[in-house]
Amino acid sequence: MRQPVSGEPVPLAVGADPESTGVTTAGAVTGEPGTATRRSRFSVSGVLQTWGPSLALLVLVLVFSAKSEQFRTLSNFKGVLDQASVLLILSCGLTFVIVMGAIDLSLEGVMGACSIAVALLVANNQNGNRLGLGGSALALLLGVAFGVLNGLVNTRLRIPSFIATLGTGAIGIGVATVMFAGKPPHVKDDYFRSIALKRFATQPFEGLSRVTVLALIVLLVTFFIQRFTRLGRYAYVIGGGEDIARLSGINVDRYKVGVFALSGACAGLSGIVVSARIGQGDVLAGRDQLFAAVTAVVVGGTLLQGGRGGVLHSAVGVLIVSVLENGMILLDVEPYYQKAVRGLLIVLAVTITTWPLRGKLRVVK
Repeated sequence: MRQPVSGEPVPLAVGADPESTGVTTAGAVTGEPGTATRRSRFSVSGVLQTWGPSLALLVLVLVFSAKSEQFRTLSNFKGVLDQASVLLILSCGLTFVIVMGAIDLSLEGVMGACSIAVALLVANNQNGNRLGLGGSALALLLGVAFGVLNGLVNTRLRIPSFIATLGTGAIGIGVATVMFAGKPPHVKDDYFRSIALKRFATQPFEGLSRVTVLALIVLLVTFFIQRFTRLGRYAYVIGGGEDIARLSGINVDRYKVGVFALSGACAGLSGIVVSARIGQGDVLAGRDQLFAAVTAVVVGGTLLQGGRGGVLHSAVGVLIVSVLENGMILLDVEPYYQKAVRGLLIVLAVTITTWPLRGKLRVVK
């Protein structure tokens, strides 16, 4: 096989499907899927990893439908989709980071900063700004800037993503608090608010909110990035083996920054949507969203070690989390028990997805 020259990345395997099987290090270098990957499709663990989340979602829907008449109504299903929209947008960006074998803990801080920023840039009660969609675009760029900062701190300063993004998240909260100035800016832009409040009246989206459709668009865009761009495919290669990716000629640092920028953009968009929904900027717009997003991504089947998973997996995970919360609320389960169930869910999901790898994970830190 011809050896790659310096700076020339080695293409991924022809026909490799990162969404369903993951990209192995062997596949990235030799151009053929690894034997272990092919065999895992037909093993019990492989079936659980691939179809387990979908089966779990089906079981949850059937159980809650049997227990609650209100749960199985069309209006409730639409409500579940509306509530899941912000989490889906957030999870789509986080998926790429986790597939790459890293983590982004700055999501809540970025959401808070972008929420306050967009509220101050559109028509509001604090200043004379009336930038409309331009204000939303600037707030989105702020999210991208935070993501780029995460990537540069991780790649240039060689600081682990756990610490780098934790610090950036704190910066985001600080920036939001400074802009907040002790008084939350209230949004007076009716068109901006209609993004979250208005629903479609025509088929095929009749009854769905604009936010839900926006989340579906984000899902489609990120799926396209994952399957048909170098950024998406190289995220799997880096997650499968960063050292080998570097030896293959891939500019790992550049793609890492790109992945963190995508995650920042999704977090920024989530903060913008929250402001449109509640009608004001909120420093705590991302409260509890980080844990929910990590839970959704992991429960959907994306490995925390990287190299396997995808946005469609995460979409199923988002639905599992949202259906579980909705069902427990309808059944009057105490909030404290709800948190315990979510914690148990993520432990079980990590156990199931990493069980086939237990022989390789000789040291767990």
